[in-house]
Amino acid sequence: MMKETRLKYIFYISAAILLLLMLLASSDAGITCDEVLHYNHSVTVYNYFASHGTDHSALNTPVSNLKYYGQSYDNLVTMMIKWFGIENVYGFRHVMSTLAGWIVILLTALFAVWLTSFRAGILVLILFGLSPTFMGHAQNNLKDIPFALGYISSTFFTIKFLISGKKVSSPTIILLTASIAFSISIRAGGLLLISYLFLFFIIFYLVKYLRDKHLDSSEIRTKFIWITGISVVSWGLSILLWPYALQSPVKNVLESYHVMAHFPSTFRQVFEGKVEWSDYMPWYYLLKSMAITIPFIILTGLVLFIFSFRMKLIKEKVLLYGFIVFTVLFPLGFVVYEKSNLYSSWRQFLFIYPAIVLLASTGFLYFFEKLKGKYFIWAAVGFFTILSVNPLKYMILNHQYCYIYYNQFVGGLKGAYGNYETDYYYTSQTEASKWLIYYLKEKNITGTVKVKATYSVQWLFRNHPEIETSYFRYEERSQSDWDYAITVSRYISPFQLKNHIWPPKNAVHIIYADQVPLCAVLERRSKDDLYGYNALNEGNNKDAIKYFSKVMMVDDKDEMIFYNFAAALYNDGQYQKADSVLKEGLKINPDFEPVVMYLGNIARSQNNIAEAISYYERVIRADRKYNEAYVGLSELLVNSDLMRARDLLKKCLTMSPRYKPAIIALAGSYRNTNPDIAKKYDELADTIN
Repeated sequence: MMKETRLKYIFYISAAILLLLMLLASSDAGITCDEVLHYNHSVTVYNYFASHGTDHSALNTPVSNLKYYGQSYDNLVTMMIKWFGIENVYGFRHVMSTLAGWIVILLTALFAVWLTSFRAGILVLILFGLSPTFMGHAQNNLKDIPFALGYISSTFFTIKFLISGKKVSSPTIILLTASIAFSISIRAGGLLLISYLFLFFIIFYLVKYLRDKHLDSSEIRTKFIWITGISVVSWGLSILLWPYALQSPVKNVLESYHVMAHFPSTFRQVFEGKVEWSDYMPWYYLLKSMAITIPFIILTGLVLFIFSFRMKLIKEKVLLYGFIVFTVLFPLGFVVYEKSNLYSSWRQFLFIYPAIVLLASTGFLYFFEKLKGKYFIWAAVGFFTILSVNPLKYMILNHQYCYIYYNQFVGGLKGAYGNYETDYYYTSQTEASKWLIYYLKEKNITGTVKVKATYSVQWLFRNHPEIETSYFRYEERSQSDWDYAITVSRYISPFQLKNHIWPPKNAVHIIYADQVPLCAVLERRSKDDLYGYNALNEGNNKDAIKYFSKVMMVDDKDEMIFYNFAAALYNDGQYQKADSVLKEGLKINPDFEPVVMYLGNIARSQNNIAEAISYYERVIRADRKYNEAYVGLSELLVNSDLMRARDLLKKCLTMSPRYKPAIIALAGSYRNTNPDIAKKYDELADTIN
């Protein structure tokens, strides 16, 4: 008894220390790209309620699709910011995100205590403390971390509810209802928890009947009534802070679930050293992303859990652990089967991680209890410690960038660089912005300074009106007017990352994590590239050529400069030189689609059909959604391989159904062979502006 009491004190003291460490780590957390989007949307939600529903901005989100997110935690935090006049918006958000993350950890640990003992709870605290990805997101992710809270909480109280027999405690019912409501209110995928509730209810009593050969009908009836009531009430509560759901509580929630399951926005990302669209990731994308970023110590615990099923204590609770395992495996199996649009590693699946940690802690617990002999125990403790070193060291040295941890399967972050995404959340822009503000102050620069960034940094420069900030695409930097630029490694070609072309030579400051560059602050050395681009657009090709020739002596690692330089040369009649310049540009980025496409067009204009076909195919290999290449290639094949030409156009239209040039080209391919089909495509083309 005394020993268990001592463990209880250790448990709660450890939890309190962990909270303090998490708050300390998040005090200088970076602002993520999602934070900017969701905070801005939460302001429109606040305005919706503040205006008593007359401000409909929260319902009009054609680009971001944020109306389909309940994001109740974001909304609640913003309401607190507005009510209490909090000025440090993102600092407060990070505190609230950390609190949500800590509650996830505490609740998972209490779940483990309830299942076994305080030893298991302490192990949960330790394993979470050695989980860089989760701890990193806990600093600034007010969407996925709160959803993880609702998910593990619902699992916990669902199981408590089922085993309670005839007498169900009021706190369990209230907490279960609140947990499901909270989950749905953040993301419509929380509806799964209602399905879990009914499914687990059926399985629980089926197993009970098979074991006891008898069931209490009154108990089943009472439980079913409670389950139905919990489902209805949780659904109703979930929409209270969700403007879109309030418009139609059933239809719009179900629509949101469908949209979330097949999210319409797609993104290009690096995976296995190649750039691919998120809706065309290989089936194992999610599983591999987890396998290479979850620390070995957690993976080892999972393996031990599988073997521990043979042990008596596990067997006595096999059904309960089976439910927990199901909450992990079902979402994984569902997205693999559905071929869902997945991106940003496994961020959207952080909600299953608490259950993974719970199972891993159980595996370690029974492994240690099975050991006999002092030397075996010390050897096991030593092995546990060795497994802890890698993630712990990374977290201590890179606490702001915990979320981009990679394990030893790929050689850590260094091995992942150029093969997998690193700072996909743009958090390093915060540190870079703070450095740039200090740098400009030290240089005592007067007048307006123009700063571009690969994602909005407006908030970070809010107290510096002399600095104008705006967004740009890194590959188009030569076409924008800026003095300094903040660029992250996302959307940079793997070739450029691996060959140290990025960060470029004009980087005056670089942000690193584990000696891997995440973000670079660039100082512009010349604006001749911009002047050349402007001259090109104005039709002054000779002036453009002069500017581009001049800027090449300063910056010869910008593929867009080569592209525009070649365009000016081609317009000036210097076809051979234009071709040579484009090929030089490919040495910087072999898969830069505009350059490859231009080479194909030049080859086509010179009647080098085979060469043009080769270039167009190369564009499609580099970017399967580069629509122009499909049309160009089909036009070259329509006379020699009509079926392939049509297949190319149809494939293009499956990805971009309203791409008018492809529709027109497809109509043309049927003009002589089937005028009726051609007419239908012509009519479709006429409906598109």
